[in-house]
Amino acid sequence: MGDGTQASYDYVIIGGGSAGCVLANRLTADPNISVVMLEAGPPDWSPLIHIPSGIIGLMWSRFLNWYYWTAPQEHMGGRKLYWPRGKTLGGSSAINAQCYTRGSAADYDHWAELGNRGWGYGEMLAYFKRSERFEEGENDYHGAGGSYTVSKPRHSNPLNEKFIQAAQACGYPRNDDFGGATDQGFGLYDVAQNNGRRCSNADAFLHPVKHRKNLTVLTRAQAERIVFEGKRATGVALRQGLLKRKRTLHAKREVLLCSGAINSPQLLMLSGVGPRDAIEPHGIPMVTELDGVGRNLQDHLDISVIDIEKTRLSLRMSPKFILIDSPKAIYQYFRHGRGQFTSNIAESGGFISTTDDPRQSDLQFHFIATIEQDHGNVINTMKHHGYSLRVCDLHPASRGRITLASAKPRDYPIIDPNYLAEPRDIEQMTKAVKIARNIMRAKPLAEHLERPLEPQDADMNDDAAIADYVRRRAETIYHPVGTCRMGHDKAAVVDDRLRVHTLEALRVVDASIMPTIVGGNTNAPTTAIAEKAADMIIADRTP
Repeated sequence: MGDGTQASYDYVIIGGGSAGCVLANRLTADPNISVVMLEAGPPDWSPLIHIPSGIIGLMWSRFLNWYYWTAPQEHMGGRKLYWPRGKTLGGSSAINAQCYTRGSAADYDHWAELGNRGWGYGEMLAYFKRSERFEEGENDYHGAGGSYTVSKPRHSNPLNEKFIQAAQACGYPRNDDFGGATDQGFGLYDVAQNNGRRCSNADAFLHPVKHRKNLTVLTRAQAERIVFEGKRATGVALRQGLLKRKRTLHAKREVLLCSGAINSPQLLMLSGVGPRDAIEPHGIPMVTELDGVGRNLQDHLDISVIDIEKTRLSLRMSPKFILIDSPKAIYQYFRHGRGQFTSNIAESGGFISTTDDPRQSDLQFHFIATIEQDHGNVINTMKHHGYSLRVCDLHPASRGRITLASAKPRDYPIIDPNYLAEPRDIEQMTKAVKIARNIMRAKPLAEHLERPLEPQDADMNDDAAIADYVRRRAETIYHPVGTCRMGHDKAAVVDDRLRVHTLEALRVVDASIMPTIVGGNTNAPTTAIAEKAADMIIADRTP
């Protein structure tokens, strides 16, 4: 791997997250091409990253996590919502719950229907399969020759099976492969794990090729602006290391922006690319006016139904767990790669269509065999045994915005997802609470119920009470997308080859390019986007 002392590379990748790791791998397969990748966070050395259940500690980390908060939400009582995002090699794939889902085929076909050539489900399925090493073996929907290891869970709390059976009792089918012919139904999630160890995108794509001499990876290197000569991106100005040393790296071919749905639009605006009214008030010189930068923000809003459990099968941070169960789990994990520490916590769930559309789900569920409040705050799990069912609206109508708080790169941007702005969204979330509660009250799961924790029975009196509960208690399920939207209209930021409109030698490659949010967890789709982008970058390369 390069030593980082040179100042000029063929490609400069900004962001060492899910997409950046894929590009670093694919582009450096050609030994004649030099690549540098910048990551604002530290290396992914923490054991919490690699032990799947370490997600509990990563959720509130200030070292490996950007630790974002939204602006006060107008339609949620003025609440500010917590938005964790990964800040290390692998990005959010290093701190997420490892659930492997892709969304519905109709999600991608809709992208193509919007005029984005080559982005339909048939084309995207090929990239999902290319990236994947499915431990069950290759089939029509899964690949076995890739680097991104997807496996069946090695640990499952017995309450998960009770939950799946309760969903079946409510008339929903069982589904043992959400990435197969359909995502609809309930079952255990496949997980991004390799031999019981988290398989982040850094594990899958970056670390296996870090020996390549034409690849340089700089950590604790935060980009401050993209450098332009006229309309051509020529490099990146950054600060590196604990001393925040200033550097400028030159890109001989292209700058590839892979910083995610929050940081990518922020950096574009800091560089003078975006809406004039968002840039000029901060004294930043305009390079090109693109009104869509930072707009079209979409996310999956999520609401929980949580019950206290009487049978003590659930996970609780009790003295027994700390003194007896935890040492046993440590032994099982490090000796055999099995046991409770291989759990991704959100072990089971499902997808349904409330409109009976067989092609596209509109609600997703995550069942967690513990009390999961306040983004995994362990204090809540010390009080009671219990279990949680989280349900999210997969296709919200509301749209938000990322904009600058200042011209200082280290000042966080203003994040306004504008949750529940559209009446349709609160209606859908109200419906979601009713469905989730019905499943939680169905046998055999209901046999474990001691009493409800939330919502209380009073919160379920009528639709107005449920809607009020949603506004008070809903949170993100961590899937922001769309802020550098792909398309060919005036509000689009990139074209269908991910090139930034009106500019040269600059692409955006991450979840921010999604025109509409996919109906599921977003890491696998982001990985497939980067696989496709690598092909396009290589094909567009001039001699």
